[in-house]
Amino acid sequence: MEEVIWTEKYRPKGFDEIVGHEHIISNLKHLTESNNLPHLVLYGAKNTGKRSTVLALARALYGDWWENNLAQFNASNFFDRGKRYLVSDPRFAKLIGTDDPKKIQKSVISVFKQVINEYAGMAAIDADFRMIFIDGAEALSLDAQHALRRIMEKHSQTCRFILSTTHLSRLIPPLRSRGLNLFFDRAEDEAAASHIRYIAEAEGVSITDDGVLAIVYYARGDLAYAIMTLQIACMQHREITANTIYEIDLDRTPPDVGQLLHASLAGDVKDARKHIDNLLMEESGADIVEQLRRVIEDKGFDSAHAAELAILLADADMNLIHGSNERVQLEAWASQIGTIRER
Repeated sequence: MEEVIWTEKYRPKGFDEIVGHEHIISNLKHLTESNNLPHLVLYGAKNTGKRSTVLALARALYGDWWENNLAQFNASNFFDRGKRYLVSDPRFAKLIGTDDPKKIQKSVISVFKQVINEYAGMAAIDADFRMIFIDGAEALSLDAQHALRRIMEKHSQTCRFILSTTHLSRLIPPLRSRGLNLFFDRAEDEAAASHIRYIAEAEGVSITDDGVLAIVYYARGDLAYAIMTLQIACMQHREITANTIYEIDLDRTPPDVGQLLHASLAGDVKDARKHIDNLLMEESGADIVEQLRRVIEDKGFDSAHAAELAILLADADMNLIHGSNERVQLEAWASQIGTIRER
């Protein structure tokens, strides 16, 4: 086995290598062939293939020039790390003129606007337009989002913007309405299992059917986690079985998830809101719903009680898929399940 990270080694290079998202890929292929790509807003949980899809799109549009015509930025680097990030990225050296964050005279948002304006105004190489990909767009401040909206309008003829987010509701409506919104869901179990078998065969790894199913179960549609689990298992065992996976699996459920369920069932909405706030700082609404589902399954509620909880959780999940406010939906769910025991 090569000493490389398999999540990068097996990152899709083209549309045909992307696992799942058939409808999205079909639409993007059509838009690529017609050279009529609009701005895009990609939303969904972490590790659902948003960034891989953008890179595949760039390769399809620009061929060998894809790296020259695609500018990538992470919003959380700008607005969470701030000036420490600015001095660490060589792309901003000429704008800030120093490697000491304390000596930067401009505000972070000023540098952000200048950088995006500059890249958006550059001419594309052998293409009609270039692309700017902003990952983690939920980290953009309100001022940055309004500035970005104006930049998108100004450069609409020569640049396409792609925003990726795990929290669609944190983007202002003018940004959401200016792009084609595409929802990225978790990978289906069958597709994930097939991909795990493909990588295992490519790497000469011996894995049993129950080992594959165990990885799929614990990955919960997260292909990056599934691939990482497979690679870790390979380092420790010659043959991978379900027991192998049970031994190495790490509990990825934040403590606040169980505490949120407990507070909600007890009817303590104030405490439930506190846990929702904590979770939303790190997790998307879709991720929280999936984690709640797993916790509810493990609690062993009687079938009638579990069914009622599942129905309310499914309603919240559906609303989140359609872009409803995450905090509102989770708080509504928390307040509703506290009444179930009283019926």
